[in-house]
Amino acid sequence: MFSANDPDTLRQMYATDEAWRIRQETHDRYSVPAVDFSAWALGCINWNGEERILDLGCGPGRWHATVQKLLPKVVYYGIDLHPGMLAHHPAPRALTVGNALRLPYTDGSFDVVMANHMMYHIPDIEGSIKEIRRVLKPDGVLMATTNSVHNMPELQVLLHRAVTLLVPPGTDRFQTPLPPSDLFTLETGTRLLSRHFYAVARYDLPSALVFPAAEPVLAYLESTRAAREPQLPRGVHWNDVMLIVGEQINRLLEHFGELVISKLIGVLVATDQGDFIRDYVGYRVNSQHRQG
Repeated sequence: MFSANDPDTLRQMYATDEAWRIRQETHDRYSVPAVDFSAWALGCINWNGEERILDLGCGPGRWHATVQKLLPKVVYYGIDLHPGMLAHHPAPRALTVGNALRLPYTDGSFDVVMANHMMYHIPDIEGSIKEIRRVLKPDGVLMATTNSVHNMPELQVLLHRAVTLLVPPGTDRFQTPLPPSDLFTLETGTRLLSRHFYAVARYDLPSALVFPAAEPVLAYLESTRAAREPQLPRGVHWNDVMLIVGEQINRLLEHFGELVISKLIGVLVATDQGDFIRDYVGYRVNSQHRQG
C-alpha cells in the first residue's frame, strides 16, 4: 500500500492539523498570483444557494468559511476520519467522525459532496466514489479538488537529486518519494470518476509558489514527511535528504534570488444529471419523448 493511504501513516499525518496548516499557510503566503482557491473552486459549480452539502474529509473547516460567506443559506455537514483534525472546526454541531467507505447517511441525502484534496488518502478510491454517488441525489454533484500529476515538478527534481547522491553504491533502480496526491490527480481522477458518473468536467488553475528563502520550502517538505519518508530507498535517511535539498535551494537562491515552484491544481465536477450537464440531459429526455 502506498504510504499516502496507509492507515498508520494517515493517523500519524492527521493526529492533529499542524502539518496540514503548514501546507495551507505556505500556499496562502507564497502563491503567485494570489487566488482564493476555495472561492474559485466553488465558482465552478452552478449553485441555487440552498443545497445540502457534505464536506468529506473536512478537517479543521477551511472550506466551511468560504461556503458560509458565498452561500449562507446552504445546509452544511462535515465528516472526517481523524478526530484530531476536527478539533478547531468552527461548526462542531455539523460534524461527524466517519469513514468515506461507509458514509453514515441515507441514499440521496445531499445535493453536493465536496471531496477536497483528500480522495488520494482513501485506500479504496472507487469504493468511496460509489458511496459518494449513493448519498448524492440523482441530480447531485461531486466536487473534488486535487493536484495535477505535473504539480510542483521542481520539488521532485530537488528530491531526486538528493536521493541520487545518497543511494548506496551499485543501486541501479530507485524511486524518488512521490507526493500523496499521485493516487488521485486531475488526470487519473477524471478517468476514475468517468467510470461512475455520466459526465465529468475538469477545471485547472495554474500558478506558482515563489520563495525568497529556503526555510518555508523545507518546512513544507517536512510537513509531508510521514507520506514521503517510507518511500525512500533502503539506506537513505530523511534528514540527509533534507540537508542536501536545503543546500540545493540555497545555491539556487544565491543565483536567481528566488525559488519558483510551478503549481497546477484544479477541481473535478462529476454528475449524472445536474450542473453543467443538466440542460443536455433535459434535451435528450425531451427529444426521446418527442420521438416516442
